[in-house]
Amino acid sequence: MIPRAFPPAPGWSPDGHRIKNEIDYSRGPEKTWVYGALRVHDGQAVTMTATSRNSVFYQRFLQLVEEANPAGDIYVITDNLSSHNSVSTRTWLEDHPSIKHVFIPVGACWLNLQEGWWRIFRKTALAGRSFGDPGHITHATNVATDQLNSRARPWIWGRPAPPTRRLRRRYVYFL
Repeated sequence: MIPRAFPPAPGWSPDGHRIKNEIDYSRGPEKTWVYGALRVHDGQAVTMTATSRNSVFYQRFLQLVEEANPAGDIYVITDNLSSHNSVSTRTWLEDHPSIKHVFIPVGACWLNLQEGWWRIFRKTALAGRSFGDPGHITHATNVATDQLNSRARPWIWGRPAPPTRRLRRRYVYFL
């Protein structure tokens, strides 16, 4: 062992142990929820941020979805969150007959086509970023939604077909 000829680095005690400091970190009381809807036939999405995940904000989001899709019926495939099936939401849906609710089975989120879109959205808007306030999250959500909508294409459930191996078969047959 070689003796130290220099003072210990800050953060270490003279006897070589790490100095314990209290953690000065918190996320704060403000949460921001992101609501999203995906139109699978062309890949266009609608997003909205909210301070709470309750029936009022969910109905406000459904209003945005209805405004973005003025013609025809809208089928909203959703999970079994209480705000999606509350009395006030069911009453609101009675006044908006073009919106039809379809609930996915519990524990089967992979049946929802939007889960793949959420993965791409989170990577585009939220991954690796630190947000100072809810306004930054709203801004990142809007920018990411605009970017994803600019290059949207139809969503297809499942993996794409593997490439054909025509050349390999041809090689084998010519031997």
